[in-house]
Amino acid sequence: MTMAINKGLQAAQKDSQLKVMEGRLKQTEINSATQNQLLFHMLKEKAEINPELDALLGSALQENGDDSSSDESTQSPAAEGSTLASDLLKLCGESRPRGKARRRTTTQMELLYAGSGDCDSPTGDFPLLPLSECLEGSADMQGHALSQTPDSEQAVPPSAPSARPAGISGARSPTGTERRPVERSPLSRRKGQEKGATATHIPGPIHTHPPSTAEAKTKGSDHKALLEDSPVYEGHRGVINPVTAQKNSRGAKLQCVYVAEGHTKPVLCVDATDDLLFTGSKDRTCKVWNLVTGQEIMSLADHPSSVVSVRYTSSLVFTVSTAYIKVWDIRDSAKCIRTLTSSGQVGSGDICASVRNLSIPPGESQINQIALNPSGTFLYAAAGNAVRMWDLRKFASTGKLTGHLGPVMCLTVDKLGNGQDVVLTGSKDHHIKMFEVAEGAQGSISSSQSFDPAHQDGVESLVVHRDVFYSGSRDFYIKKWDLASKRLLQSVSAQADWVSALGMVPGSPVLLSGCRGGLLRLWHADSLAPLGEVRGHDSPINGLATNSSQLFTASDDRTVKIWEAKGSLEEGVH
Repeated sequence: MTMAINKGLQAAQKDSQLKVMEGRLKQTEINSATQNQLLFHMLKEKAEINPELDALLGSALQENGDDSSSDESTQSPAAEGSTLASDLLKLCGESRPRGKARRRTTTQMELLYAGSGDCDSPTGDFPLLPLSECLEGSADMQGHALSQTPDSEQAVPPSAPSARPAGISGARSPTGTERRPVERSPLSRRKGQEKGATATHIPGPIHTHPPSTAEAKTKGSDHKALLEDSPVYEGHRGVINPVTAQKNSRGAKLQCVYVAEGHTKPVLCVDATDDLLFTGSKDRTCKVWNLVTGQEIMSLADHPSSVVSVRYTSSLVFTVSTAYIKVWDIRDSAKCIRTLTSSGQVGSGDICASVRNLSIPPGESQINQIALNPSGTFLYAAAGNAVRMWDLRKFASTGKLTGHLGPVMCLTVDKLGNGQDVVLTGSKDHHIKMFEVAEGAQGSISSSQSFDPAHQDGVESLVVHRDVFYSGSRDFYIKKWDLASKRLLQSVSAQADWVSALGMVPGSPVLLSGCRGGLLRLWHADSLAPLGEVRGHDSPINGLATNSSQLFTASDDRTVKIWEAKGSLEEGVH
């Protein structure tokens, strides 16, 4: 009897000890889950400013999804770890199953216990919490100029031939590499959904030789390699969508055929070739678009403020923000290779990355617009009351064009028969001046001509057409001037608001004007007789550009519309 009692007591003690051990194990599991949560939140904060860590977190999450979905019928320590991982996911609100993903290089445990040297570290522990579900807020990623573009469920790239911008004919089909979508971490996706504006880059070809700036700005030849070698990805936020003509506009001779959407704030400037489109915005980015595929290729970011002017030549993109001009080589992974300042200083690389400074530094001036000469060797920047000259073959400032009494708001460059650059400038002082810049000219250069009578308000836009040029002003007028005689030929009251943009319709003797009211009006280039008007945008039109067959208008409505002339416009728009 005593032996039976002793054995019963021992069994009770063993049972009690077992329950105590089970309780300790449960407590250990809870503590591990809590520590995992704390570790995750610490890593999450670091990942917001470290894209490499962001990618590693995404890899770990995908690896855990792969582990948890394999061999469900086999009971093993790995299966038990998967069950614990599932419990932890439920604690974090992740109840939906995760799809299988390709194994990456770094596993979760390598990430958690990197450098510890502990061979006894658990192998079936809890996974990191899924960033895409647990992230409650995010900040702008300003550490890098380029990262992946967020997905957009609304933006579907055009795939049919009829839905492809008519930049060039015979566009090739995307290769297998091009069809493969970008792999992004959940953090990148969530950031894109919540903030709507991150920088983007799609790798292009990397060249070992420096870019040549002496080449002329050609249509469709200097960037052919960029178009052919840059992958085309699905799911871009920026996309060029076709526009279906409304019944009452099908007979119109100037039609909007595509709309580029992707910026999150007003689009302030635009430049274009036959194959590429460049847009600058208040969202502090410049986007590069492929007109052949209708896709955004890359987004050039980390500007201190709004991008107010953009120009392209020989694989170099020039973007203006506050007192800085960034020079991007888009053949070399969209790298900022120089930063030019309004005072004439040159910095190697990006000297203002990740800095948002709305104020102008002492000694600097706001740069309002830039222009390239026809050969692409000189850059002219309207900064303050003067225009600074830059020799792009040396990336050196050679002097200034002076004479205005107010800020220079716009400029355009043409070439004389003797090879001299002719620079026309429009200013807030109401005047237009002409400067003749000889090869090798340096120092301060005064204007060779001031055009009178002046406008009654600031000059906002200029465009040259053969031997004449046109000016648009805040006084609502368009003036036509003769370049040879320097005389005013005509003046018309053009708009009911500021004339903010001017351009020539490709292949037609027709002048196009845009205003802050969003209207586009067409004028006969010779007589300035009105040919009609079209509602361009519901918001102010900020910029206008053309290539050999299309017109592009940038607006406060965050879009760029692409227009084509249908037939002859000389008899009118409709």
